[in-house]
Amino acid sequence: MSPDDDAPTAEAEFRDELQTLLREAHDEGIDVEGGWDCRNGPGHPDWDVVVSKVQKSEASE
Repeated sequence: MSPDDDAPTAEAEFRDELQTLLREAHDEGIDVEGGWDCRNGPGHPDWDVVVSKVQKSEASE
């Protein structure tokens, strides 16, 4: 991608990929609420990931 592209930022791409993953898992009946330790080995940090369902606002429905 060149700097002149209207491509989303890396953060926006991450958010989009995460949203897709959560929707697909939910559609397959997977309970996506909870917490997970993500251990990544040397060279990458470890993360604690927590997913919580939130109440939709009336504007988003």
